[in-house]
Amino acid sequence: MGIPTGLLYTKEHEWVLVEDDLATLGITDYAQSELGDIVFVELPEVGDEVEAAESFGTIEAVKTVSELFSPVTGTVVEVNEALADSPDLVNKDPYGEGWMIKLKYTEIPEENLLSAAEYKKMIT
Repeated sequence: MGIPTGLLYTKEHEWVLVEDDLATLGITDYAQSELGDIVFVELPEVGDEVEAAESFGTIEAVKTVSELFSPVTGTVVEVNEALADSPDLVNKDPYGEGWMIKLKYTEIPEENLLSAAEYKKMIT
C-alpha cells in the first residue's frame, strides 16, 4: 500500500497535493482498499466553495457510502470528469488518475494535516 511523500494527509484518509495556489484532493490507497470496489463518486461543481473539514462530496462503494472531507478551504477550479464514467480509477490509481478535485485554496489548516510518515503510523 503506497503512501507517497510530498502529499499531506487527513485522519479521514484524504490526501492533498499543494502546488503554488492549487490544491489537488483525493482519497488514499488505504481508504480505497477499505471501501472496496468504488461504483460512484459525487463531486462539487467548478465554482463551488469548499471549506476545510467540511464535506465536499460522497464516494459510493458496493458495500457503503462515505462522505469526502476537504483538508483545505477554497474554490473548485477543476473536477475529475473521468470519474463520472470510470469511478474505479480511484481503486486503480488513487494518487494519479483517481484524483477528485482541484481547488484554488485560500486556507490550509496545517495543524489538521499529517505527513506521509505520520499517516503511515496512524494506519499501521
